[in-house]
Amino acid sequence: MICIATALASCCDGSKSETPWIVDRFDDIKVIRYEVPGFDELPLAQKELVYYLAEAAKCGRDILFDQNCAVNLPVRRTLETVYENYAGDRTTEEWLALEKYLKKVWFANGIHHHYSNDKFVPEFTEQFLLDAIESIPVERFGELTGMIGVVCNAIFDPEMYKTRLNQKAGDDLLWTSSSNYYRNVRQAEAEKFYADMADADAGNPEPVSYGLNSQLVKEEKTDRIYERVWKVGGMYSAAIEKIVYWLEKAQAVADEPQKSTIGELIAYYRTGDLKRFDAYNIAWVKDTVSHVDFVNGFIEDYGDPLGRKASWEANVNFMDKAACHRTEVISENAQWFEDHSPVDPRYRKERVKGVSAKVITVAMLGGDCYPATPIGINLPNADWIRKEYGSKSVTIDNITYAYEMAAHGNGFDEEFVLRVEDRARMEAYGKLADDLHTDLHECLGHGSGQLAPGVKGGELGSYGSTLEETRADLFGLYYLGDPKLVELGLVPSFDAAKAGYAKFILNGLMTQLARIEPGKNVEESHMRNRQLIAAWCYEAGRADNVIEWVEHEGKRYVVVNDFERLRALFGELLHEVQRIKSEGDFEAGKELVERYAVRVDPALHAEVLARYRALGIEPYGGFVNPEYEAVERDGRIVDVRISYPADYVGQMMDYAKRYSFLPNVN
Repeated sequence: MICIATALASCCDGSKSETPWIVDRFDDIKVIRYEVPGFDELPLAQKELVYYLAEAAKCGRDILFDQNCAVNLPVRRTLETVYENYAGDRTTEEWLALEKYLKKVWFANGIHHHYSNDKFVPEFTEQFLLDAIESIPVERFGELTGMIGVVCNAIFDPEMYKTRLNQKAGDDLLWTSSSNYYRNVRQAEAEKFYADMADADAGNPEPVSYGLNSQLVKEEKTDRIYERVWKVGGMYSAAIEKIVYWLEKAQAVADEPQKSTIGELIAYYRTGDLKRFDAYNIAWVKDTVSHVDFVNGFIEDYGDPLGRKASWEANVNFMDKAACHRTEVISENAQWFEDHSPVDPRYRKERVKGVSAKVITVAMLGGDCYPATPIGINLPNADWIRKEYGSKSVTIDNITYAYEMAAHGNGFDEEFVLRVEDRARMEAYGKLADDLHTDLHECLGHGSGQLAPGVKGGELGSYGSTLEETRADLFGLYYLGDPKLVELGLVPSFDAAKAGYAKFILNGLMTQLARIEPGKNVEESHMRNRQLIAAWCYEAGRADNVIEWVEHEGKRYVVVNDFERLRALFGELLHEVQRIKSEGDFEAGKELVERYAVRVDPALHAEVLARYRALGIEPYGGFVNPEYEAVERDGRIVDVRISYPADYVGQMMDYAKRYSFLPNVN
């Protein structure tokens, strides 16, 4: 499972300062605009390609809402209808609470928090919503009229749809999760269904990713279990047909080899055949020359408690040639990094193939990349494709720059970083350390290592996502402090690693707790990964005081006392995590995650939340997309203009009108 890095800057990017970069803020969220430098200089054909791919990226929006929970579309559309048509007082506390709730639903692509997975608690009453609905002509709601009861239950009944993704050991993870990847299916039934598929395919050196693009359903009357495949003519067809329409437009203006790559993706969408998906991934990873690139499809499986079903996502980008030097250097030296990795030599790749990495400028975000987005991506996910054909990694520079601009002057370092020398290093090298860690995580970390003979890659089950992110983060952290980076001219000294290490440990042990509600444990895979690494290193280095908790003026701080020893600990943990993955050691992986990655100290949690509130920092950030307008003359596109809206609500309401293709119930 290879995916998304949030790197070292995960929780330090909020700001209450007045800045044109932040266009809206509500609850624990800030919405930021990002710019697309270099778009105006692209050749017309590439501008047109970006335009078509951007439209395709917006057409799958409804798919993600429905994947996240079966009631998300009727809830969203009911609230949007109320928002558009309500003629009452829009200054009352209850109206403002309804507006905030709708903003949160848009941001999370559903009624559950995008990170904690807990259902949102409305701050307005059911009666207020019913009165608002009653005040609007019934015809404005159309087919939603018969679903008002379902919508109200979804919003107001605390026992319904309690969490989108439950990963608690011992629970039936499907029966207690509200995501819409399984219908009426128990965990044991789903595991047997796919185990039988894998057994039938035993020995195949090119196994498909069974279950990746389907909903698994059990008929109540017959107990028959079957898949509803996401394809043209299948589940989600209405939206997928629109995606295909714009992909065909893009294919018509693309050059080879991208023209053929897009053709493979279209064939996959039309058939739902996962072998066609593999063919698309192979073509995509081999294309290292196209200036404009994209991700579009059912890609990452973090939302499935069994780590099998993939959410729909999209990203359109083009290469930032000026910023690609560091990723080119890393890619060119991929074999050196693999050969010197601190893992068991049996689990290193003897020959690293097809590793490519680049810094990109993102031009459009969609699906599970919008509004919240990764800052780095490494694909494809299939281990056999990565082994035989390699992988493609990107670091998204204009997104990290927008985060940095939005965070300017937020007071975070002064509040949470105790030592002056640590703050000075973070100021001097913080962004460089973040960028390099992301590059190493995505370009080499996810692509490193290999499975032992007979291991298929899915043995770690619900712990697989956390452990894969842990593995990639550890690879990046270990090499961030390697003298090789100085030799390659990527960092001036070990001080860059010191900045990155101090920031990572602080975040993993302490400040990322700002993203969790009181009384909750850590659930999201990337957060679990960071806490696992930091907590394990704290315990392993305790005798030598490698990491220390310090109390100063009534506040707690985390300081790293021995950066060299900490780097060695990163290597030791990487050795074990790679062994766990390579051998498919479920019990050892479970022990690591459950012991270090899940539990939260309530007193520390309360302190972090209070200190964040005092600063006015929102721990989560997401984005509004730019808008593209095709300029036509005599039936031909002669230019594509870009603009930067600063209206989060306006963009969401516009998307609701222009990109709603699925029925309320799917």
